[in-house]
Amino acid sequence: MASVDECRQALRDLAARLDRHADMQGRIDLDRTLACRVTDLDTAFHGRLVGGRLVDLGDGDDPKARIALVTSSDDLLALVHGQLDIAKAVASRRVSIKANPFDLVKLRKLL
Repeated sequence: MASVDECRQALRDLAARLDRHADMQGRIDLDRTLACRVTDLDTAFHGRLVGGRLVDLGDGDDPKARIALVTSSDDLLALVHGQLDIAKAVASRRVSIKANPFDLVKLRKLL
């Protein structure tokens, strides 16, 4: 099981990677609040997706988040580090993403 600090760092790494690639991907019209709930650590993180970037990362849940990712700590790290395919993880129920269908299409472009 990964630690809270490792999960926090993984999300920071993801934010940095999205930031580096935001201009190359073309502008993604997505401005949504995001919550990442880590089930085995009983913790959560929140932030905001804006134009292909992940900004304002912080500790704690956002129950009103428009997009919610629910997973275990190990699966979060595997996703961020490219060791776990998001489509397969969702299909096998290792990861749950709660968002409207249009946002899911835009999210797929980011990942």
